[in-house]
Amino acid sequence: MQQEKIYNYLERFFTSTDCAIVDKNDSYMTVQLSIEMDKMLMNRPFYWHYLEKTGGNPNPMKLTLVTDNKNAPEGINGEFIHFGSPRLHQIFKAAKEMGGYIRLYENIKGELKTPLHPWIEVNAKISYICDRRKDNIISLGLNLINGSIVEEFHHKITDLSLTPKIPDFCFTLAPLIKHQSGLNRLKKVITEMIENDDLSWVESAKERWNEDQQLLNHFYEDVEEKPETFYNEKSAIKEQYEPRINVEVINGGLFYLSPNAIK
Repeated sequence: MQQEKIYNYLERFFTSTDCAIVDKNDSYMTVQLSIEMDKMLMNRPFYWHYLEKTGGNPNPMKLTLVTDNKNAPEGINGEFIHFGSPRLHQIFKAAKEMGGYIRLYENIKGELKTPLHPWIEVNAKISYICDRRKDNIISLGLNLINGSIVEEFHHKITDLSLTPKIPDFCFTLAPLIKHQSGLNRLKKVITEMIENDDLSWVESAKERWNEDQQLLNHFYEDVEEKPETFYNEKSAIKEQYEPRINVEVINGGLFYLSPNAIK
């Protein structure tokens, strides 16, 4: 399921950054990068510097990303991408730099005046960290009129036609919930999601922490005055195993949508 989410995220990311998806199936995609995305992702500053100096024709690279190794066709030579892969975190960073916040309106065509409800969206990454790591991406939307909260909000609006300018014959409703209050509600939802999640990994990490600590104590048990190396190793074990949860906001936005846009 996580790999499917990654695939959908990549498809939306490259489409929204004007990169053409030239080949794909459910397990991989080949993308013709735009000039901007080549500069951000492919790490070849000397090429672009030379091109700008000489006035040559730009030739952005193609990138093949595989999300399902088992079902990828033979002959597909691409990068396997998952939540821990450097390439995906590079794409997250690029998305964060390019669009930390956005305001869009549903593009409704018609002659009757249509009210648009304000929604606030937060896309976040929850990281469960010890000597192992698991990342989970969530997308929440809050209707600032009636207070309803929708999970997988970004997925639900991907098929909508959105525009940065309010369409003709549409008008926006003033929010009954202030933006900061809405963000606080979403923060509370994220906290509840973490509290209700399976936290058995915490106890497992503590057990492995205790085992290594006991081994360290046994190694130094005959040493009356512990040397500095003992405390350094003890600190390193704590840093390695101590369970912690980190929540990082990837981006967010304000969306004005018709009453029946979100189902």
